[in-house]
This record gives sequence, C-alpha cells and structure tokens, in this order.
Amino acid sequence: MTTFLLSLGNSNLVKGVGTGAVLALALVYGGLAQLLAGMWEFKNKNTFGALAFTSYGAFWLAFFYYVKYIAGGLGAQSYQATGYFLLCWTIFTAYMTIASLRTNVAVVLVFVALTVTFLFLTIGALDQNNTITHIGGYVGLVTAALAWYASLAGVTNATWKRVVFPVGPLT
Repeated sequence: MTTFLLSLGNSNLVKGVGTGAVLALALVYGGLAQLLAGMWEFKNKNTFGALAFTSYGAFWLAFFYYVKYIAGGLGAQSYQATGYFLLCWTIFTAYMTIASLRTNVAVVLVFVALTVTFLFLTIGALDQNNTITHIGGYVGLVTAALAWYASLAGVTNATWKRVVFPVGPLT
C-alpha cells in the first residue's frame, strides 16, 4: 500500500499525491506494522521473513524521518543523499532477491520488481533525471500490484486451507 501510494507520485501518473498521506503510511503501515511483522517472523524462526519485514519496516521508518526532517535542509545536494540512501536499499533488495529464490514465484517476482524499482529511483535521484524517476514510479506500481497479489494469496490460501490463488512453488 505504501509502495503504491509513493509510486503514484514518483510516476507522476497522479498529480497531487500528498506527501502527508505517503508519510502517514510510511510511518504506520510500511514502518511500524512491517517492523512488528518482522519480529513475529523471528519468533517463528523464518529468517527470510524476519529480515525482509524488519528491514523494510526500518526502510519506511527511515524514509519517513528523512523526508520529514532531513531532506528539506540539505539544499542543492539533497539529490546525492537521496540517491545514496536509495542505492543502499537497491543493494539490500538485490541480495534479498537471491534469498527469495527459496520461497515461491510470487515472492521472487516482488523482489525482482522491487530491485528494479529501487535501481531506477537511485539512478533518477543521482542523475537528477525526472524521466528515470517516473519510470521507477511505474515499476513501483507493478511492484505494489505483485506484492498485493502475494499478500492476497498468502492470507487467502492460509484462511481457506487450500490453494485459491497460486504462488508457484520453487522448491
């Protein structure tokens, strides 16, 4: 949900996506909720889920703090700070994509799309290229759709105790 709303703005597909709405989702749903989910995955001994949820929860909390309190005060060099912030997450997401190869097709597709999203946003920020950032926004919308499908499949299949929405097993 947070990725979807931010990507609407990054793609420039929808004008006027409010920073406040994005930051509210980043803080509560993307940040706090995922951080909590990550802690529960540690308890379940799911290393992949624990690291993914905890890290992306931390990403959204850091994003909230960066946009709200830091970026505006950086002046002309804010594009570099933003680019390097995104580069760190591009690298993390790329190696999590490798780890995702032991999950299922739906999760792998989310991580591949998220890696590409971060890559375009990183390049767009570092090059100060709005066209590349807009492409990153469109890829982010695909990422959000894939993540929603994976989430829908996970909760529905578990609730119905059968495959209602296939995720494509890899192992």
